[in-house]
Amino acid sequence: MMNNMCVAHRGFSGKAPENTLAAVRMAIALPFVRWMEIDVQLTKDGVPVVIHDYSLDRTTNGHGKVKNMDYEHMRRLDAGSWKGRAFRGERVPSLEEVLALASGRLRLNIELKTVGDMYPGLAQAVIDLVNARGMREEVVLTSFDAGVLRRIKELDARFHTGLIYDSRSGDPAGKLDELGCSFLSISFDRLSPVLAKSLIARGVQVMAWTLNKGKEMRRLSEIHSDIMICTNRPDIWGELFLKA
Repeated sequence: MMNNMCVAHRGFSGKAPENTLAAVRMAIALPFVRWMEIDVQLTKDGVPVVIHDYSLDRTTNGHGKVKNMDYEHMRRLDAGSWKGRAFRGERVPSLEEVLALASGRLRLNIELKTVGDMYPGLAQAVIDLVNARGMREEVVLTSFDAGVLRRIKELDARFHTGLIYDSRSGDPAGKLDELGCSFLSISFDRLSPVLAKSLIARGVQVMAWTLNKGKEMRRLSEIHSDIMICTNRPDIWGELFLKA
């Protein structure tokens, strides 16, 4: 039986504008969605907001860098119309808003979007919000950036952390050990059966992204039933796995 866990990528981003409350609500509405992946950055005035790109241009009607914009200014932007008229008026949500919706409903893979010293206060701000809601055991904090993963462990070693990996070479298993991570987020075409099985045997959670076709999901499920499937289309996951 195929029972690979479904992770909604940026919410139900295949149908709703990614990383918005509409996408979060649509993911929550599907009872088989157990996890959701979101992206977090900081506004100029230090508010953690849920948005993927460093620039506002693709997913809002604003322009420029997230890090250069105050939260109140960002709140006035439209983050939904690009996906369709039905989503006009959707906003860039704060992390606090997403945590409030997800608490007790979905576990969260929170990607900290940063490189080097771009957001020196990001780890602390995210940790504070998650702890304030008592959600530490409901989240994993992930990043491509090794520095921010080390910083999380320095600030609060109780947090589960995960490395995001997208390379054809290197030693992801060794990197996980070095950083004290218990979670690997990896592009599905980079994940070999040998790596997946060895990490899972060691107790590492493995999440593959981003699979939007049934044949891709089925192929991955044949490697190991514990690999988490991150998808923009949780509805396709449901059609495939709930019939299996």
